[in-house]
Amino acid sequence: AKGTKNLEAYLKYLQASAVFNTQTKEGYAQARRLCEEVIALDPQYPAAYGLLGAIHAMEAVQGFSKSPGESLKQALELIKKAIAIDESDAVSHSRLGWLYVLSGRQYDKAIAECERAIDLAPNSAECHIWMAFVLTFAGRSDEAVRYAEQALRLNPYPPSWWIRQLGQSYFFAGRYEEAIAAFKKSLNHTPKDLLTHAHLTTAYSWAGRHEEARAQAAEILRINPKFSVEERAKLMPLKNQADLDRYLDGLRKAGLPDKPGLPLPDKPSIAVLPFVNMSDDKS
Repeated sequence: AKGTKNLEAYLKYLQASAVFNTQTKEGYAQARRLCEEVIALDPQYPAAYGLLGAIHAMEAVQGFSKSPGESLKQALELIKKAIAIDESDAVSHSRLGWLYVLSGRQYDKAIAECERAIDLAPNSAECHIWMAFVLTFAGRSDEAVRYAEQALRLNPYPPSWWIRQLGQSYFFAGRYEEAIAAFKKSLNHTPKDLLTHAHLTTAYSWAGRHEEARAQAAEILRINPKFSVEERAKLMPLKNQADLDRYLDGLRKAGLPDKPGLPLPDKPSIAVLPFVNMSDDKS
């Protein structure tokens, strides 16, 4: 793999990685600035482009971007640049697979990219967790669980969002109590992570733990009073409509509104909007 010979660039990259894993709006902004400084120090450092791309994508997923479509477009360009510099950059191949799901719902292409990553680095924990994400959204949750569990075996002290992904795989596999345990563990490290709060809310609903689900819903609205089921739907590019319906129904049962500021309807329904479609990408 091509790294960098610039020690200052390397240390700044490590700082950016650590701050990125806080999963907060402020953390993403700081990590983005650090990555830009890294690239200024070494314009041929592939990992910096890959991480910067992941930051832009996560800002879109978490709802922090003013223009999710533009953020995903930038993410795709940056991660492809990382691979252009170093074709053996396994993590960037994994992230590219993730982006194929987020930006164009290209599930087969995404899985192939993640398989390529694991071929390049079979003991990479991060490559396994990205495969878990892609398989979960492709409707192959049982397989996703195996990849997520393997990621945590390879790295038993992972960033909190890896544990969140394990919980998400458990949730869509119907293993609600295990999902709850994973989400709670993730929140111990990143208590303001809105995405994990949303996942935990719907898991509580489906586990029949309705009081806890409503408490989580209240916490979500405290963190973001503009939260709505409709907006969350846009950021869940699930292949199977039944999976999406199940996820959103759990949020509604907990008392979260379909639209910002609206009360929960008696019989809620939602027109799921398509995620930003970039499937015309010919690469």
